[in-house]
Amino acid sequence: MKEIDLNWQNVNIALVAAKWNSFITDEMLGAALHTLKDKGITDENIFVYRCPGSFEIPLVCKWCLEHLEVDGVVAIGAVIRGGTPHFDYVCDAVTRGITDLNMSASKPVSFGILTTDNVEQAEERASVDKGNKGAEAAIALCEMLEIRQSIRLEGS
Repeated sequence: MKEIDLNWQNVNIALVAAKWNSFITDEMLGAALHTLKDKGITDENIFVYRCPGSFEIPLVCKWCLEHLEVDGVVAIGAVIRGGTPHFDYVCDAVTRGITDLNMSASKPVSFGILTTDNVEQAEERASVDKGNKGAEAAIALCEMLEIRQSIRLEGS
């Protein structure tokens, strides 16, 4: 793989974060924003959208890919297990939706969706001290953009 030096100031990213469980997703969104800015992506090139819950994330990501000039999307949500099978349905739908977008859009959508058994696990995964999963999703998106650029260079 060739060494990639993307001009991060020209990269456009959308962040889509669920409002549901905002005490978790707000932390993840903040860490993702910080990570992208540290990479050199400017405020003007970062588009942030909040949707009701994790179930709605794939559709909002799709709209971003269709209507914005973005290079990729970071999806952020938190699904915490409760006493009903609702958890399983939401986790399956959001996972399938984001997977389908990655395959059909040819632009990366990184998976920053927590699926935890309890609030404590979610808080730990959103903690900056323990490796915030929002930041990790932003890093994964940047790595995917570098891989795409490398493949483009190898193919030309």
